[in-house]
Amino acid sequence: MRTLILGGARSGKSALAERLASESVREVVYIATAQAGDEEMAARIAHHRMRRPASWLSVEEPMHLADALRDNAREDRCVLVDCLTLWLSNLLGDTGPQRFEQERSLLLDALPNLPGEVLMVSNEVGLGIVPMGALTRRFVDEAGRLHQSIAAISERVLFVAAGIPLVMKGTLP
Repeated sequence: MRTLILGGARSGKSALAERLASESVREVVYIATAQAGDEEMAARIAHHRMRRPASWLSVEEPMHLADALRDNAREDRCVLVDCLTLWLSNLLGDTGPQRFEQERSLLLDALPNLPGEVLMVSNEVGLGIVPMGALTRRFVDEAGRLHQSIAAISERVLFVAAGIPLVMKGTLP
C-alpha cells in the first residue's frame, strides 16, 4: 500500500502520517530527507525527532531515496518518508543537472514493487502564484509533476488542511 499525503506548511500532514504509521501493525521505519543547513532547520528536525517513538528505526537519506526505500521496505514494515519536497530541494540544489531526473526515475520505478506499506509526505506548493525566480518555478513545476506521478501509482492520496485529512483517492483506515 502506497499513500501520498499532501498539504501546506503546518497543515498536519506529518502528524497524520505519524499517526497512520503508529496505528499500523507493522514495524516503522522513518526515512528523513531533511538536511540541517541552518539553525532553524536543525530545530525543525529536532522537533520531528522528539515526536517519533523511540522504537521507530530512523534513516537519514537526503538524496538516494529509492535506494533507502528498497533497503528498508519489507512486508512487515511501514516506511514513512518525510518529505518528498525536501528531497526535491536537495536534488535541485545539487550541482549535477541530471541528478534529479535520475533519482526521480529510480523512485518511480521502485515504488510499485515495494513490499509492505509506504507513507510519503510532501508539501503541496502549486496552489499559489507563479514564483518569480527560475529555480523556484522549476521547483514548483517538478513538485507538481512528481506528485502527479506518485499519485497515479499510489493506492491512497490524502490532502491535509487545518489538520483534517481529505481523501482524494482510496479510503482512510
